[in-house]
Amino acid sequence: MSPEAETNLLRFLNRLDGRLKSVGDDQKALWLSLRSTCDFFKATDACVALLPPGKALAELMFVIPREGAWDLDLLTAFLHRQKPAILPNMLLAPLNRRDRLWAVLGLRSREGEFDRNVDPRALLRIARAVSESIHRMDWERIVEVRSRIDHKIMEQLRPKDLFYQILHGLRSLTRYDHSSALLICDERGDALELVAEQVAWLKGKSRRIGLRLPLSRTLWDLMHDGTVYGFDRVGDQWREWQGQKAAPLAELLDYNRLSGDLDSVPREAALLCAPLGRGDGLLGVLRIAARHPHAFGAYEAELLQRFMPLATIAIQNSQRTEILEAKMLEAEKKHAIANLARGVSHDINNALGSVLPLVQQMLADLQSGQIETHLLADDLQQVEQSLQTCRRIFGGMLAMARGSGQKIGEGSVNRAIESTLPILKDSFRRRAILLDLDLSASLPVVKGGLGDLEQLFLNLMTNARDAMPTGGTLSVRTRQLNESVEVLIQDSGCGIPPEHLSRIHEPFFTTKHSGRGLGLSICQSIVWDMRGDLKINSREGEGTQVRVLLPVLKERDTGAKA
Repeated sequence: MSPEAETNLLRFLNRLDGRLKSVGDDQKALWLSLRSTCDFFKATDACVALLPPGKALAELMFVIPREGAWDLDLLTAFLHRQKPAILPNMLLAPLNRRDRLWAVLGLRSREGEFDRNVDPRALLRIARAVSESIHRMDWERIVEVRSRIDHKIMEQLRPKDLFYQILHGLRSLTRYDHSSALLICDERGDALELVAEQVAWLKGKSRRIGLRLPLSRTLWDLMHDGTVYGFDRVGDQWREWQGQKAAPLAELLDYNRLSGDLDSVPREAALLCAPLGRGDGLLGVLRIAARHPHAFGAYEAELLQRFMPLATIAIQNSQRTEILEAKMLEAEKKHAIANLARGVSHDINNALGSVLPLVQQMLADLQSGQIETHLLADDLQQVEQSLQTCRRIFGGMLAMARGSGQKIGEGSVNRAIESTLPILKDSFRRRAILLDLDLSASLPVVKGGLGDLEQLFLNLMTNARDAMPTGGTLSVRTRQLNESVEVLIQDSGCGIPPEHLSRIHEPFFTTKHSGRGLGLSICQSIVWDMRGDLKINSREGEGTQVRVLLPVLKERDTGAKA
């Protein structure tokens, strides 16, 4: 290359690098590079093509001019490193990304031939510069994602939200086309439980959350040295990259084959899994999957390695949070029972207070022989009504106490509401609160213990009652909505000010004079454990609506009943 040609190339590379540094998007960077390179070589045609996983032919990403046609077989052969014969009026150069050949940069001239002694080497240097710019953008994206997740950890984001932040970050960086998942090892080390999964083609939640995979001793031993394992499917068998005897781990995490009702789900053909350990044992496994073999390489394995500490922190936070929330839940239940006992003592005292003189009068009439049948019947009816009132109040409280020991299993939403209402009924009456019930008949059972359901609805309806100190209407409605049971609890009370609405789920945040700020936090925890959803809409001065969605218990979930 002549000094003048070298100088021109260096000037071009310097200008291109400066322009690419101001571009944060790889697609824009490729288009800018293609257009600039085409002008530099005075080419009439240019393209960038890549070979997507599972495709037989290369696909054009960018073409100049737009209607330009290229020999896709030729481009495919180049991407397969087959060294095809290239015409004198054409130049091809590789673009590397993630430590492997990724795309091809092509130029073509309709007005003459390229200088074979100079132009191929010049294009190769340009392609290297473009590849380095794409690598820089990928690295900046990794730093940005890590920084965002670190910030979420500092914000003490709920662990399950943090799980999905990590999985979303992995998807944006690796661009997997199947799924990613986080599984946590149980206390005994006997099984892995799927706690978070992001599926590339699903917009909703994964249908496998809660799936348990048994751990054998062989699998346990595989996951204690911090190795990130890579697998590709060859036929019906999994082959580990390094030739280690780790295929049983891939077979365990290939759980689509276990789902008889998910035949339409494409099978994984490439897997990366990172066991997450600590000093005293295994915490869980971080897993990403692709639809086609060889979709992952050393770059993705190293990337997954970088996310292992974040996933470990998320799991540890989750375990600490679950312990804390269990203690908070138990304390809140005891607090609620104590408050209820104080609240209903007045009604029980009134009811029993009217029974004692009636019984004394009936006894005196019996001893004096002055019993009048119609008066005795009236007195007995009053005694019965008073005792029924006491029985109803005590029955509701005892039902709550019995249910409080039940863990996640199955429960009836309507039954939980009906057993909670007697406890609150008299306080509704004293405050002139009208109860509007619309409970759909024959609702399916949901994935939640009766005690937790009662605690959930007691807290929500108590909040609604307290928002209507001078009376109003409390509406409670249930219905089946697809694979969930929907519960709407709406009051006509004071509503929640906008500045408080964003903080209502925070533990210990309260605007009540005697409140402890745990009620809604406990409700959110209960709903999370049931894999449900809780949303609150409120307008100050107009009232509040709480919408609870609880998943229906399916036949395949019955093995996890409490």
